[in-house]
Amino acid sequence: MQTVLGANGQIAVELTRSLHDHFTDDIRLVSRNPRKVHDTDQLFPANLVDAEATADALRGSDIAYLTVGLPIDSSLWEKQFPVMMANTIAACQKYGTKLVFFDNTYMYPRTPAPQTEDTAFEPVGRKATVRAEIANMLLDGC
Repeated sequence: MQTVLGANGQIAVELTRSLHDHFTDDIRLVSRNPRKVHDTDQLFPANLVDAEATADALRGSDIAYLTVGLPIDSSLWEKQFPVMMANTIAACQKYGTKLVFFDNTYMYPRTPAPQTEDTAFEPVGRKATVRAEIANMLLDGC
């Protein structure tokens, strides 16, 4: 089972298409109001700020893809992204599920230098600080 957390967004839809076309049709789509991309998709309504719902959504999953997005609202990001990341990591650890996280580059330095896995985070602003926090949660295993 491949599970996409944060279904319905542009990244999630394209990921679901690619998974279906190249790997498996055993796909679970998770969001507050998930919508099928393919007839074979399994829908699982869940709010990822709820730890139990997140764990239930990942039960039986070999791989989870965290593609969740939030409206561009700093206070919402500060309140919800760390909780969703912690819940996702805990659920993956509980079930031995591999986690793939689709992130952005907000937390990196604002320079023209190439960014690599070794580039230190230098967040500027509230949203960038949240992105650095949740990336570090994942890197540290929560």
